[in-house]
Amino acid sequence: MLQKEVEIVVYGADQLCPSCVNLPSSKETYEWLEAAVGRKYSNQSFKISYVDIFNPPEDEDKKSFAQQVIEEDMFYPVVLLEGKVVGEGNPRLKTIFAEMEKYGYQPA
Repeated sequence: MLQKEVEIVVYGADQLCPSCVNLPSSKETYEWLEAAVGRKYSNQSFKISYVDIFNPPEDEDKKSFAQQVIEEDMFYPVVLLEGKVVGEGNPRLKTIFAEMEKYGYQPA
């Protein structure tokens, strides 16, 4: 039984991070993640959003985490699930799925 609709937030930038040269862009990762999660948990709702770290929304939490990504030189995209970092640079679906299943998500 689903406990709550989780929120996944992908923090990134249009420009690739210096150590992520051969990886997909943050935006591509966000789109790929949205599709993969949607397929795996097809009848269960979740929220996923993208935050540009250099142009974050007015939301205080998102703005302050975007600042943290820049200040700590984190490898972006950084994927947060309910406020917990579940991926950095090249996020792994297995890790993200395992975290979602803690909230009661069932694979379709």
